[in-house]
Amino acid sequence: MTAFKELVFSGVQPTGNLHLGNYLGAIKRFVEMQARDAQCLYCVVDMHAITLWQDPAALKGQIREVTAAFLAAGIDPKRSIVFNQSQVPQHAELAWIFNCVARLGWLNRMTQFKDKAGKDRENASIGLYAYPVLMAADILAYRATHVPVGEDQKQHLELTRDIAQKFNNDFATPDAPVFTLPEPFIPPEAARIMSLRDGSAKMSKSDPSDMSRINLTDDADTIMQKVKKAKTDPEPLPSEKAGLEGRVEAKNLLGVYAAMSGESVETILGQFGGQGFGKFKPALGDLLVEKLAPINARFVELRKDQAALDAILKAGAQKARELALPTLNATYDALGLVRG
Repeated sequence: MTAFKELVFSGVQPTGNLHLGNYLGAIKRFVEMQARDAQCLYCVVDMHAITLWQDPAALKGQIREVTAAFLAAGIDPKRSIVFNQSQVPQHAELAWIFNCVARLGWLNRMTQFKDKAGKDRENASIGLYAYPVLMAADILAYRATHVPVGEDQKQHLELTRDIAQKFNNDFATPDAPVFTLPEPFIPPEAARIMSLRDGSAKMSKSDPSDMSRINLTDDADTIMQKVKKAKTDPEPLPSEKAGLEGRVEAKNLLGVYAAMSGESVETILGQFGGQGFGKFKPALGDLLVEKLAPINARFVELRKDQAALDAILKAGAQKARELALPTLNATYDALGLVRG
């Protein structure tokens, strides 16, 4: 394989209903990173998905759906390694070792478990509690140098670094560490896309209202309808960015426009400042249709060819195993385990 200066790892859970937030917050960034001098691994993290109950028949379809979305958005399996986690056993094997390295106090500080488990924590799975350890294994199995993360995942990357550091301290020598400490890759203005019905809540597939999100499967008419009905306030758009303070819905829609167009919010306000949403929303809808229509068409086409998607995942998993196996062997050797 080609030697790269950087190795980038990231993953997306196959939980269905991929939406604009998934695209702008993750998949679009994945495509952009292909242009870097880096080996990119993009994983459908299906083992993370089963920390919560999943319908088995639906899960298979959702794994392929995320794969199709990767490809439709522009991820090239000839340039990047695209695979699903469960086909690479090194993830699970390394996760058990890291369960023996990570400290209970570290996991007790993870805020996402508290959010996901809610009040009924006693009935949450051990997997949901320990999934940041599996996430560490995902990253460290490839000795990744960089991981694209949003604000909600920074804590997990810090845990990954803690696990790597403790393993190196306990079982390796300073001049020959087993694991690389990965660095976060945080875009200057990471896209955090909020609900179209509530600008204070993140866009989510779990929202009961389909009007709260733009799905990657939405056609042009549906996109326009959702944008036109998106919640706003009665005031015109300001001419300066400071005028968006406290106006969460306006800020969200402008953020979507900026992320899709590549323009700054200041530039957009220079064009639409002083005008009402009756002018801005159609322009935003047209932009979304222009950018998403080709992705939607390609996604629908790819989703029909199950055999082709499975072949891409299989080939990617083979490449991923080849990268991960030396790391796992070095880990077992450092621990003093005997392997034939």
